[in-house]
Amino acid sequence: MSESSDNPPNHDLFVTEFPKKGFSIIDYLQGRVHFAVLDQMKLMHKSGMKQEQIKETITKTINEIIENFEPEKESENS
Repeated sequence: MSESSDNPPNHDLFVTEFPKKGFSIIDYLQGRVHFAVLDQMKLMHKSGMKQEQIKETITKTINEIIENFEPEKESENS
């Protein structure tokens, strides 16, 4: 993931906040992921990527996250 603070106002255009109240922790986390993926897809589309490119990129990233997840290591760090 890349970090850039060059254009903070642009973040507001592409970051949707998920409401915190009235949801279980699982629903809240799933909602945040859902909105984050949609926000990323909107930005990728606006930057000129085609739908198939967006699908391939998002799928590749999510698969890498899942494949690299090690629950034992994660629970030790929490």
